[in-house]
Amino acid sequence: MAQVRLTKNELKQQKDALKRFQRYLPTLMLKKQQLQIVIRQVEAKEQEKGAQLEKVRSKLADWIAVFGEDQKLEEIVEVKKIVTGEGNIAGVDIPVFEDIDVAITPYDLFKKPPWVDKAVVQLKELIALDAEIKVLREQVRLLNEELRITSQRVNLFEKVKIPEAKENIRMINIFLGDQQTAAVVRGKIAKRKITRVS
Repeated sequence: MAQVRLTKNELKQQKDALKRFQRYLPTLMLKKQQLQIVIRQVEAKEQEKGAQLEKVRSKLADWIAVFGEDQKLEEIVEVKKIVTGEGNIAGVDIPVFEDIDVAITPYDLFKKPPWVDKAVVQLKELIALDAEIKVLREQVRLLNEELRITSQRVNLFEKVKIPEAKENIRMINIFLGDQQTAAVVRGKIAKRKITRVS
């Protein structure tokens, strides 16, 4: 704890600082709660998309298993780019999945089995879900980082700054009270001396 000057100006500064800390603390606590809620929502959405991804994977695997052919579908469908936007949650800029740009390499309809068309559509859906899950994981990572920083600030205000300011105010009040009492006593002593002399 830094050395505090025991003056009225310092007392005013400490009281102002305490008011400021007490005013910002509820805002930080609200932000912390909001971040926790949003993180749970994004994690639930990620799990939901993961379940959808597994469902699409099993459908795709069923198609391939039914016909027992090794068709290299990855060569037909290629990801060009993942389109993301920007969102803002509690002051945190996060990526938001919008779309995926996929290129489908033309293939010979006579050489490929008939199920390949449907498998390509499902593979496109699989790639989109996978990309969306990656974006959701990035959202969770960014939100967790902001939650960590906000929690540190809440703890700093709650456990350090506010108690420190209260203790400084108490010390300054005691010192100023003692100074005032000493001034009154000195005044009384001076008054007695003056009355004795006269």
